[in-house]
Amino acid sequence: MQTASFNLSTSLPNLKHHPKLNPNPNLLHSSVTFRPINAGFTRSLPSICSSSSPTKLGFSISSPSPLPERQSDGFVVRAASVPDSADAGDAAAAAAGKSKLVETVVLGSLFGLWYLFNIYFNIYNKQVLKVFPNPITVTTVQFAVGSVIVFLMWTLNIHRRPKISGAQLLAILPLAMVHTLGNLFTNMSLGKVAVSFTHTIKAMEPFFSVVLSAMFLGEMPTPWVVASLLPIAGGVALASMTEASFNWAGFWSAMASNVSNQSRNVLSKKFMVKKEESLDNITLFSVITIMSFFLLAPVTLFTEGVRVTPAYLQSAGLNVKQVYIRSLLAAICFHAYQQVSYMILQRVSPVTHSVGNCVKRVVVIVTSVLFFRTPVSPINSIGTGVALAGVFLYSQVKRLKPKKA
Repeated sequence: MQTASFNLSTSLPNLKHHPKLNPNPNLLHSSVTFRPINAGFTRSLPSICSSSSPTKLGFSISSPSPLPERQSDGFVVRAASVPDSADAGDAAAAAAGKSKLVETVVLGSLFGLWYLFNIYFNIYNKQVLKVFPNPITVTTVQFAVGSVIVFLMWTLNIHRRPKISGAQLLAILPLAMVHTLGNLFTNMSLGKVAVSFTHTIKAMEPFFSVVLSAMFLGEMPTPWVVASLLPIAGGVALASMTEASFNWAGFWSAMASNVSNQSRNVLSKKFMVKKEESLDNITLFSVITIMSFFLLAPVTLFTEGVRVTPAYLQSAGLNVKQVYIRSLLAAICFHAYQQVSYMILQRVSPVTHSVGNCVKRVVVIVTSVLFFRTPVSPINSIGTGVALAGVFLYSQVKRLKPKKA
């Protein structure tokens, strides 16, 4: 057996047997060999041999021989290997963090697009309605453009084309009707009063949501919810009394829009409860958009006729190209902001979506006032602020769930 070699700078004295030293014979039968780290040279070390005798322990130490130049300390440091499970855990944690970051960025981008599309829709829509006061025709054009976008999404497989039965279409029909009325009344209001005032009145949507939910869904509001509605109603009343562009046609059109939109939400809940007829929000919105166009187009022909032809616009003294471009941009933004709104609703809770909608309304009011230079009195500003604060308070108290008895 090869003995180990170590460098010794000095010779060691002979060690004699100690009388009291009596090692365990079982341990002496084993021999340990230390191999040199660097095999390219040999170093001398006294041979240390274990004796098999249980009574004597002999050590034979030879004097060291001259050594070559030192090349290595004889120690090698190696990094400890990391277990595979630790690597997998770190990789999973890194992937989860990256995925969460990406999801946050995507959600923030969707909120930004939601606000941006809504701002441009209100600006372009108001510009069109000021020179072309035909809200039914304008609404029909918006549904027509939206229907074309839906068909393009289905054709290009951007969104899967749904298979809808006749029973489902019959169930969606009431949703399409109130959706059509809600957007039509909104355009009527935007054509009559300032954009900021229309959205101030539309801040009363939570009030109608609570009333209609109690009437048709049996969802009784908590005292906190009822209390949060008071500043909404008071703020709208205060803003209405001091609104420079106030007229009853614009006021009641915005109120009718509130009733229609909240009726749509209530009907959506009743429709989505049926599992056999359930559809995702984006598909449901796409189908409703197409149905709204076919519902409103005959009404438009009967009431306002065909007024989007170049001949009619020229006879009215309008810039045909400008009206067409702004109408198209308004229609695209109209469909885009509602589509993005449903995409956000699939990612967040209804309460979070409600808070985002409240912030969106503030952004739209401020930008429209600045863009159109709408005169706003201090009392009007206070009333609008109180109403919007009430909407935010309502969205917060909706988190509170009544205690079960």
